Amino acid sequence: MKIAVAVVITVVVASVGDALNNGVARTPPMGWMAWERFRCQTDCKDWPDSCISEKLFREMADLIVKDGYKDVGYEFVTVDDCYLERERDSQMRLKPDPDRFPSGMKNLSDYIHSKGLKFGICEDFGHKTCDGYPGSYYHFEIDAQTFADWGVDMLKFDGCNSDIKDMDLGYPAMGKWLNKTGRPIVYACEWPFYQIMASKSPDYPAIAKSCNSWRNYYDIGDSWDSVLTVINIYGEDKGNFSSMAGPGNWNDPDMLVIGNFGLSYEQQRAQMALWAIMASPLMMSVDLRTIKEESKAILKNKNVIGINQDPLGIQGTRKWQKGGIQLWTRPISQDAWAFVLLNTNEAVPSKVTIHIQDIVGKGEMLAQSYQVFEVFDKVDMGIVKSTDSKRFMVNPTGVFMGMLTPTESFGESRSIFDRL
Repeated sequence: MKIAVAVVITVVVASVGDALNNGVARTPPMGWMAWERFRCQTDCKDWPDSCISEKLFREMADLIVKDGYKDVGYEFVTVDDCYLERERDSQMRLKPDPDRFPSGMKNLSDYIHSKGLKFGICEDFGHKTCDGYPGSYYHFEIDAQTFADWGVDMLKFDGCNSDIKDMDLGYPAMGKWLNKTGRPIVYACEWPFYQIMASKSPDYPAIAKSCNSWRNYYDIGDSWDSVLTVINIYGEDKGNFSSMAGPGNWNDPDMLVIGNFGLSYEQQRAQMALWAIMASPLMMSVDLRTIKEESKAILKNKNVIGINQDPLGIQGTRKWQKGGIQLWTRPISQDAWAFVLLNTNEAVPSKVTIHIQDIVGKGEMLAQSYQVFEVFDKVDMGIVKSTDSKRFMVNPTGVFMGMLTPTESFGESRSIFDRL
């Protein structure tokens, strides 16, 4: 059977055409996803406001528009697992649960599109999804066409209940079937994560040829320990996966848990800052009906989002860590630099002195001096020479997020910050 599957996938890869030539996700995708906050709650009798249903997704779409998230770039509303019936229909097509999605997925998609938003959905590479609903194994072509017929704009393709030996051919095959539908669909893969968990080194160049984004680690949880673990995985950058990031290709550290229950105010700012520096997709997973104003302000901070969405698309990396402090840097447009100082200590604020060359490097092509800005509140902190050092205050389990713009073209560089 495994030989037959491999033969089928090989034929598909050879015959359908090139993958990923879809022109989408030129900057990291932004939106809202159900999973971390609402999981697989299907009991709409006891949990009418939290169950996975068309009601929930319509309400989230309404609030993305009403509360200004759409205005700063959030556009996807994504249904994760547990929306399907347990069996396919007589034509082997996927079908949504009729009690929780009585209007159907096309109707829900049309509603989301009517708000000026985009519709995302989840399926699985394997025989079953992670929660036991029908997977796409043996059904790539019909599922890709079903998603296109439903008006899907992004597919998150998980990897539960599958054989990782099939993934190097199977994930590209699904991408090619998506392309063949003629509908531009962002293709978000979990391909490398499952390989890493099986002690197999991912072929990141191949993954980047087939996927618009990809996960490298376990699902994020609503806790600082979980967020910090993901940050450190990205800091280690095993396999140099950061080098694969760029327009149309993004490493995905998973959802933003800002506004839920597990992070302090400082830790919420830290996640937002690091996800921006890492050029990560910004997918909120929070109940937008009950979120606090301070969390809203973090998620909607235009300055931080502007750095995340910088058109160069270069992923930031960790330069050093010492004494519980980490320095992350990212080159952005017009020879500017964004940086984050992360304080992983939990006691008291730290005063951290860094060399400007730790951020911008060394070389004859560097600017002689830079204007320093604090990003969250857009505070001008003066001018430094490229050979100077500067001290910053960083709260425990918090961040200082800054930007350096060359003073030689200050007027032009200031316009970058005004754009953020």
